[in-house]
Amino acid sequence: MKKLFTLFTVIVLSFSLVGCTGKTNNEPKDDKATETPGKANTDTSNDASKEAQSGEKAANNFTVKDIAVTYVKSPLNVPSIVERNKEFLSKGFSEYNLPVVYSDLTTGPEQTQALASGDIQFLNAVGATSVILSASNGADIKIISMYSRSPKAFVMFSKDDTIDSPEKLKGLTVAGPKGTILHELLISYLNTAGLSESDINFVSMDIPSSQAALLGGSVDVALAAGPTAYNMKKDGCHVVTDGTDLVDATIVVATSNDFYKKNPALVKRFLEVQKQTREYMDEHYDEIVNITAAETDLPTDAVKEMYDMYDFDMEIRDTDIASMKKTTQFMLDNGMIENDVDIDSLILDVK
Repeated sequence: MKKLFTLFTVIVLSFSLVGCTGKTNNEPKDDKATETPGKANTDTSNDASKEAQSGEKAANNFTVKDIAVTYVKSPLNVPSIVERNKEFLSKGFSEYNLPVVYSDLTTGPEQTQALASGDIQFLNAVGATSVILSASNGADIKIISMYSRSPKAFVMFSKDDTIDSPEKLKGLTVAGPKGTILHELLISYLNTAGLSESDINFVSMDIPSSQAALLGGSVDVALAAGPTAYNMKKDGCHVVTDGTDLVDATIVVATSNDFYKKNPALVKRFLEVQKQTREYMDEHYDEIVNITAAETDLPTDAVKEMYDMYDFDMEIRDTDIASMKKTTQFMLDNGMIENDVDIDSLILDVK
């Protein structure tokens, strides 16, 4: 393993810009945030919030002085991109003299830990897998709405086009982010052939690092999503499988029950802004495509192609609950969690 990571360090420096067919791969800005997850930044959103903060409006008895929200662009989180660009949250919370602070925490474990510590109030796009893991560990976390569903956007790649079945993965090295939808995709794919994670060598890496490791030859298979997956396809990487019929790729919006009980009006306002963002997306398709393309460094045609893979309806459907229950059982069966989770109790009824 030490040799693998030593080789990987060299590989990242040498091959991170090379595609599967040897072409230059211009990695989009979208995934760079996942390279250095670090601490939440202090990017207070726009002048509207600052004016409200110093205005003459009456003070409110809230338990926070700002609204800290995760900003996750990848895989292709159009609602977050549009909301921030149009300043919907900042305008929505200006009534309460509360500025909006966007966090650069992007991985599920980092997000749920920040929520548990109180550093962040809203996880605006977190994998259901990460929420279930957090709840299984006893954390105070509640789902308030859906963010997206996008099984086709989560993909497993190789450079060897003979890797075309789960049996072909046996004994190979696979790289990807642990405890995520992509990790679930890998194990689900293996399970279809009666295999498990113990039949491969799984190395936990973020998406850009996994891509670099595959292109450099230090791993056999890489897990990717969003713009990275799109570019890898265009560069000729072999698609082993995507999430179709393997994972529902359920992404949710979450907060804590404690925060809701103390600040119900703020949670309600957040959901109002989420609905406003979805309505704007429905009514301004061309504009939101251009906004997303500019933010992710993708051509508009690529955004349109990827956008069709996503369902951004925020309503929590019975099928979503059933999917999360299935994921919970999957995680229990594969040793990803030790304690069962009651999905119905995770859903927060915001009134």
